[in-house]
Amino acid sequence: MRVMVIGATGVLGRPLVRRMLAGGHEVSGLARGEDRVAAVRVTGAKPVTGSLFDVDSLAGALRGHDAVLNVATRIPDARHAMTLSGWAENDRVRIDGSRTLAAAVRRVDELGIVVQEGISFVYADGGDRELDEDAPLELRGNIASSTVAHANIAELAEEGRTAIRLRLGLLVSDDAMTTAMLAAARRGSPLIIGSRTDWTAAIHPDDAAAGAIAALRAPSGVYNLAADPTRKQDLGEAMATAAGVKRARALPKWLANRLSLMSVLARSQRVVSTRLTDATGWRPERPTPDPSWF
Repeated sequence: MRVMVIGATGVLGRPLVRRMLAGGHEVSGLARGEDRVAAVRVTGAKPVTGSLFDVDSLAGALRGHDAVLNVATRIPDARHAMTLSGWAENDRVRIDGSRTLAAAVRRVDELGIVVQEGISFVYADGGDRELDEDAPLELRGNIASSTVAHANIAELAEEGRTAIRLRLGLLVSDDAMTTAMLAAARRGSPLIIGSRTDWTAAIHPDDAAAGAIAALRAPSGVYNLAADPTRKQDLGEAMATAAGVKRARALPKWLANRLSLMSVLARSQRVVSTRLTDATGWRPERPTPDPSWF
């Protein structure tokens, strides 16, 4: 299959390209300018220049491909992540970028499959209940743009394309953001947001990449993509071990709920990925967080 990856140099994009090449696919990576060509080439993908915010440019880049996986994000650093303005560029990537992508796909007859990233944080607090793709959502702040991106791509399913929308768990590994969290934990910052006994959805980028590739075989729809549900305590202790601290500190749920953007992370989300498993046979190779993830 001839596949274009948008966001090839990111935390998810790099293992995605690596796994697709190992599976025998022809993989291109979108480079937003000549200055990004070398970075895309390092991933192993063939660089193709084009803009996620220009329909003509993007349509030209997509020609000759059977599928496109859009995993582009602009996640802010820790200093800016606590303000809505810090997420403005990420919102633009998801909202304007997905709208441009849908318009560009409509100009490329041979492109039949579109995969759009998204996040599982959109679910309302479910307590101990399992959350499948039909569970209630609670949108606020910086997470709402994910559902707008999904809506833009969903329109393609009504036009005969396969439109896959992924709700990804928290990507944690040896990436820059997780590494910064571990470094902050050594200085006393919390690794657990909310109740220790609540649930969280996490996933290693390698497993997320494998799941996104498997989704190419699925029918149009929304699919959760996370490792097995885990208690926040268990994820926190795995991160504490990786950080070299004795115990993971927790930010109480009542306090997190008063801190605007932090309240999203305080929810209990027992997200299950049964629909993707049933459709494709995918299962995480790392179903439970442990220090080796980091």
